Amino acid sequence: MNLNSTLANIPDGLRVPLVTEYNSILQHYLERRWTASELSGGKFCEIVFTILDGYAKGAYESNPSKPSNFVDACKKLENNSTVPRSFQILIPRMLPSLYEIRNNRNVGHVGGDVDPNLMDAQAVVSMCSWVMGELVRVLHNIPVGQAQSMVDEISSRKIPLVWNIGDIKRVLKPSVSLKDQILLLIGVDSTQTNVDDLYRWIEYKNKAYFIKTLRGLHQSRLIELSSDEKFAIILPPGSMHIENFVSKMNK
Repeated sequence: MNLNSTLANIPDGLRVPLVTEYNSILQHYLERRWTASELSGGKFCEIVFTILDGYAKGAYESNPSKPSNFVDACKKLENNSTVPRSFQILIPRMLPSLYEIRNNRNVGHVGGDVDPNLMDAQAVVSMCSWVMGELVRVLHNIPVGQAQSMVDEISSRKIPLVWNIGDIKRVLKPSVSLKDQILLLIGVDSTQTNVDDLYRWIEYKNKAYFIKTLRGLHQSRLIELSSDEKFAIILPPGSMHIENFVSKMNK
């Protein structure tokens, strides 16, 4: 996923920190560093605000800027009636919520309170990913089909147990069973997963047993395996299995 080339219409001084902050948020989340993920969300908001403001004015600032009153500044973006509605209404109303999590939730908690860090980090990741997807949708500098694939990838489920580097995905806990590794890796994709890639990511030694496991998951209706056994996609029962599995791991 090359966001820098996809968003080449945004000047370097804004695009580079935007992509850096977004990747930082995802990395912190995947490493289960909930608090760091929340803090990065604040910087992300300031960069996105500067991009929206520059897009509406037809001239971008050279670097991100922090308004003295962030909420009021976002409200003023709603006056930009000539921009896409997501740039006028949806994102400007979303950014203050992200900023609020960063400023007023990441504080010491009174003894006995339920720690909100995990659910706050999940909210940050979801909202930031939606915003990034919308920036790509409106500002992409690539063919529409590629832009759609990029948006789909950004929108895919983020699971803390799965690490993604280039074209490699890894389940970070080797003790996880083959069945659960397969479901986790297929589950992070919003579209179908190549079975050869899946086998390569897991590095399982017995290809015949690997395929047998895929067939079993297909028969259990946890995944849909293509008739030529080259592709697989998660099914709703498989998604439910993943959610339960990750929930237990987070306890």
